[in-house]
Amino acid sequence: MTLFASTTRAIPHSRAAPRHLAIIMDGNGRWAKKRFLPRVAGHQQGVETVRAVVKACIERGIEYLTLFAFSSENWRRPAEEVGFLMNLFVAALQREVGRLHKNGVRLRVVGDLSAFEPRLIELIRRGESLTAGNDKLTLTIAANYGGRWDLMQAFNGLALAHPEKAGAYTEADLEPFLAMSYAPEPDLFIRTGGEQRISNFLLWQLAYCELFFTDTFWPDFDTAMLDTAIASFRRRERRFGRTSEQLLEPAMPALPTTPSETNA
Repeated sequence: MTLFASTTRAIPHSRAAPRHLAIIMDGNGRWAKKRFLPRVAGHQQGVETVRAVVKACIERGIEYLTLFAFSSENWRRPAEEVGFLMNLFVAALQREVGRLHKNGVRLRVVGDLSAFEPRLIELIRRGESLTAGNDKLTLTIAANYGGRWDLMQAFNGLALAHPEKAGAYTEADLEPFLAMSYAPEPDLFIRTGGEQRISNFLLWQLAYCELFFTDTFWPDFDTAMLDTAIASFRRRERRFGRTSEQLLEPAMPALPTTPSETNA
């Protein structure tokens, strides 16, 4: 498995478009309420937006798309709405996995899946297996996910795997145990719906991510708004701890190799 360096330890290459886009899809219920519809209608429309955004990401060369579908705190919502969301997840997997596979999309689902019904878990694993070899886009659905849950499960996994290093763990030791160790850290985070917080999403991974907030409800989020967010990303000065002046300096030349290195 390829491991990607943390932005706190390495400086990623500058890119005109984000390599990894992470989105909190907020505002489904309010979109429906504004139209005098039940909240579930907003979630149904939100699935249509997901389909359009996946297509747009492929067209724009984005390699990783991570969507926050259901947080570990969303269980606090009314039982009827939670039940509908679970059924919607099942239906979406049944309907969309074949289309994702046809379009070269790899599906991953991260979160504490133990709380889900066996049928849902089976559909998730089947979809991940079917699409495992695809490479046009990695679509990650964060379901029953929380950033603190991710950190705790990673710490526990590390402690069990390497008890001999207790008290001396490093970032590099922890990263392989994070739920999204297979992906680079997000370059751009978008939250729709008007709220301006990250709500326990990818707490470790968003360390140097550019944030973009919009009042647009998720069902109304379209390719034009996506392009607006990407344009905002392009205008950002991504320093990763450096000064603006350092960004203007020419890259350091590579050190010459010695004969022993050449013959190694």
